[in-house]
Amino acid sequence: MMSLFLPSRLFIGLSAFEMMAMFRRGLFYAYLSIYLRHYLGLSVTETTLFATAPMITNIIFQTFVWGRISDRYQIRRTLIIAGEWLAALGTVTVWYLHRLASQPLTAGRIIIIGLAFIEIFWSMSNIGWSAMISDFYTPSQRSRIQGRLASIGGLGRMIGVWSGGLLYDGFARKYAGWGFQAGPLFFIASAVMLISTVPLFFMPEGGIASQNPGPAVSKPARLETGRHSALWLFLAAMVLVNFGRNAIAIILPQYLVMESGLGIDSRSLSNVVNVQSASIILFGLIVGRLSEKFGDKRLLLSAIGAAIGALLTLALSMRIEMIYLANFVRGATDVVIMATSYSLASILIPAEKRARLFSFYNATFFLSWGLAGTLVAGPLIDLLIAAGKPAVFAYRASFVAASVITTAGLLPLALIWRRLGRR
Repeated sequence: MMSLFLPSRLFIGLSAFEMMAMFRRGLFYAYLSIYLRHYLGLSVTETTLFATAPMITNIIFQTFVWGRISDRYQIRRTLIIAGEWLAALGTVTVWYLHRLASQPLTAGRIIIIGLAFIEIFWSMSNIGWSAMISDFYTPSQRSRIQGRLASIGGLGRMIGVWSGGLLYDGFARKYAGWGFQAGPLFFIASAVMLISTVPLFFMPEGGIASQNPGPAVSKPARLETGRHSALWLFLAAMVLVNFGRNAIAIILPQYLVMESGLGIDSRSLSNVVNVQSASIILFGLIVGRLSEKFGDKRLLLSAIGAAIGALLTLALSMRIEMIYLANFVRGATDVVIMATSYSLASILIPAEKRARLFSFYNATFFLSWGLAGTLVAGPLIDLLIAAGKPAVFAYRASFVAASVITTAGLLPLALIWRRLGRR
């Protein structure tokens, strides 16, 4: 129970898990699209499927399986531990199966299908994590806690991206793609998944029974019920915002390493990516104070505007300095949008339906990493290249399209401004 469990000890456990989770994501996913595109030869649209297909299975199982189970039995920690262990086993299996393929394209498709299967297990972890934070922290605390966790996760991601850059070509002693083809990136990611569950064994299970009763929780209870129409409008807005700004997440590394573009190597790419991680660390530390000063709604709208500016900067500039600046802004907006939108969603979601409804909120983020690329950015790039346009032009056009989608998300947010009140 929360009253018997030191909050600082709880935060240490959450932080340790978040750092290791973000480490293995940075290690593995920062370079996977490059491996699929430039080593295995998949099209741009096909490379986006490694995020789209897994996220679809993730959301389906969050919503219709694990969310229901979590709410019915009020279990959080158990789902996270089971999900990470099963995903670790699945990751090693995917590496082995993709090595058996006789054709590079087949190997790439095995990875995509395999990751889609693994996300069934990671969805257990995702829904348990989202619900657990709301279980143990009050609405006034959630922006600050999410920001701090994002900051710690950003440090883990930074170390993971640097490590992945070194391993991708075997410390410049092997060949580009060696880290995936030979397996070390798969093996290390799997090992970290197992290790990341260790802190969870020293944490409480979670669930609404773990909430600390008192004024801090009972006061906002009125705001957490009877707000379904505002919740669905808010989620619709976040779909557009996240689909727009994350539409380029998979294709940006491909753009940066193209010889006809900036032509940077894997280690230089890690530096560009880690500017974003450094920004996440910095803004994760201060987002709580910014939220208290300006309010979650104003801060969210400001961050969306900045995200649009970063997308346009990527589209209009070929200078590496401006790429660094745009990625720094993207990192800041990542953590601010995540923290403020989570806080607003947690107020609108009733506690007794927390896991299931958070699965819909999570969908606005998770699906955006791949689906927007598969439906918009990837096809747009492939069509423009097929029409004879230079590859650099095609990628930059996708950045403009992403900014338009993000901008469209501002309208539904403006409509619910009054509904959410001035708190």
